[in-house]
Amino acid sequence: MLDIPSRVRVHVDALIAAQHDMRIDMGVCDAIERREAAGKPAAMSAPHLPKVAGIDPTVPPPAHTATPLPGIPAAAPQPGTPLQDRLASWVSDLTTLHELIGRLARTSTLDSALRELLDAGASLVGARRGMAVIEPADGHGPTATVGLGLAHADLGTIETVPRSATSYGRLLDGLPGAPLPDPRPPAADVLPLTGGGVGGHTDTHAAASTADGRGADEAAGAPTGAPGPVAVPDLLGDEHLDPRHREVAARLGFAASYAVPLGTPEAGRLGAVVWLYDEPAEPDGRHRHLVGLYGQYASEHLARLLELERGRSQIAALTEELLPTRLPRVPGARLAARHTAGGSGGGDWYDALPLPEGALGLAVGSVSGTGPGAVAAMGRLRASLRAYAVMEGEDPVAVLSDLELLLRLTEPARTATALFAYAEPARRRIVLAGAGHVPPLVLGEGRTEYVETSLSAPLGMLSCWEAPSVDLDVEPGETVLLYTDGLLRRMGGSVDRAFTRLHAAASSVPKADRDDPEAVVDHVLRLVLGGPEDAGYADGYGGEDGAGGADGYGGEDGAGDADGYGGGRVARDADEDVVILAARFD
Repeated sequence: MLDIPSRVRVHVDALIAAQHDMRIDMGVCDAIERREAAGKPAAMSAPHLPKVAGIDPTVPPPAHTATPLPGIPAAAPQPGTPLQDRLASWVSDLTTLHELIGRLARTSTLDSALRELLDAGASLVGARRGMAVIEPADGHGPTATVGLGLAHADLGTIETVPRSATSYGRLLDGLPGAPLPDPRPPAADVLPLTGGGVGGHTDTHAAASTADGRGADEAAGAPTGAPGPVAVPDLLGDEHLDPRHREVAARLGFAASYAVPLGTPEAGRLGAVVWLYDEPAEPDGRHRHLVGLYGQYASEHLARLLELERGRSQIAALTEELLPTRLPRVPGARLAARHTAGGSGGGDWYDALPLPEGALGLAVGSVSGTGPGAVAAMGRLRASLRAYAVMEGEDPVAVLSDLELLLRLTEPARTATALFAYAEPARRRIVLAGAGHVPPLVLGEGRTEYVETSLSAPLGMLSCWEAPSVDLDVEPGETVLLYTDGLLRRMGGSVDRAFTRLHAAASSVPKADRDDPEAVVDHVLRLVLGGPEDAGYADGYGGEDGAGGADGYGGEDGAGDADGYGGGRVARDADEDVVILAARFD
C-alpha cells in the first residue's frame, strides 16, 4: 500500500474547512479589508503549496480566503485548474499505482517481477519496448536480463553497445546518467515523491521539494549524489552518440529512451530498467513522478526477492554437495538421475552405490520439513543408509528397519519416507522395500507398469517399523524409475491424476530413446513438468560422467503441451523437491 503523508491529508481537509468557515463568519468585503489592512499584495499573501499528490500549487485562492491557518500553506493566486479537478487527478493516480503495485506484489520470482515492472512502467511512460537488468552492486548475484517486446537476439544486440555509452549501462556502473539537468520546469500536476526517484534516487529532470525547502531526498533520508533517471528524447539526433549505439538503435528501430536505476538505501544498487520509444519522445513530469513512486516499491520488492533467491541458491548448493557427485558404473546397468531443489529447500534425496559381488544399491527418500534443517537431516539419513546398505544391503527390510531405529532415537521429531532396492544386474533381479514411499515404475518394450509394493508407514511414525520386501524380475532393456512424491505434487491436481500422467509420459518415450536412461528421464520430466529449454535453468542431474547440478526444470504453471501430458512448467520457487532415478538393465 502507498504511504500517503498525513500532512497531505490534513492540508487539504483543513484548507477546505477554513474556506467554508470564512464564508459563514465573514463577508467577502470584510475578508478583503482585513487582508488589505496587512499591507501585502494578494500575490504575496501566502507561501507556495508544495507539490502534493496531484494538487497544483498554482490553484488560485477564492477572494474570501483568510489568513492561512498555522502550518497550512495557502495556494498562490495564479490561473490554474479547479481544486476538484486536481483532487480527481490525484485519486486517479493513486488508484492506478495501487493496481500496479498490487500486481507486482503478487509476483514471487525475479523473472516475473521484472516482467511486471516492464509492463507497468511501459504503460506509465508510454513506451512499447524495454529492458530490465538485475546486477547487484555487491557482486553476489544473481544477475538477470529481461526484455519487453525484444527477442533474445535483440537483447544480445543491445548488449554489444559499450556500457558507458548507454544510459542504463552508466546507471549499472554507478556513473552519472545525465550530464545536464532538464532546464524545463517540472509539471505541477504530480504526486509527491517521499523518497526521491526510483529506489530513493532523485530524478534530475523533475526533482521534488518539501515545504521546508529541503530536497525530497534529504527529507526522506535517501542517498544523495546517486545517479537518477535519464531521459534521452532523441537518440539519433544526438551528435555525441556512440556510433555502435546509433547503429543498434537504427537496426532495432528505437529513437528515444528513458532509463531509471533500481536500488534501495539498504541493499544499494540493484540494477536498471530502460524503456524504448519508436519515435523521439520522453515522459512528462507527472508520469516521471508516477514511475518514481512505482519504482520505489518495485526496488524494495526486488531487493526482497534477491535475498530469497540467494537463500534458495545457497540451500540448493548445500543439497547438491550432500548428494552423489557421480553415479557408479556397474556392469549390466546404466544409471541417470535428476534433482531439482524446491524453493524452500526440501529434504528429497537419491543415492546409488556399488555393493559386493557386482550388486547395486538404489535409494530415494524424503525427509519431512524444509530449509537448512531438513537438508542437514537428509544428509545424515543418506549417509546412514549407505552404511547399512554396505553391511546388509541384500536385505532391504533390515536396512530400512535400522534406519527407522536411528531416526527415532536421534531425531524423534522428524519423519521420512524411503525406498531401497538391492539390484543384481547380472541376474536382472531386484529386491526392494519401501517405507511410506511411492511405488517404482517399470518401463519396457512390452510393459509400462507400477510395481506393487506393500503398504507401509513412513519411518519414525510407528514404534516398530516392519514391511515385507518385494521381488522384481526385469527383462533386458527395461528401465526402472524411482522418484519422490515431490514429482507428483509438482504436477498439481489429485494424486491419482498425477500417477496417470506419469504413467502416460513413461509410455510415450520414443523407441529410439528407450536404450538411454538419460533420454528417458528427460522425456518424462519434459512431459509432466516442462523441459529445460523452456525453463531456462541449468540441468540438475548427476550422470555417470558428471556432477549433480543445483537446479533442474522450472517455470510457472501453464497449459499442457501438444502431447497432452504437459501441465506447465514448475517454477524454481516451487515448494517441492523433484528427484527421479533411472536404472536401465542390459
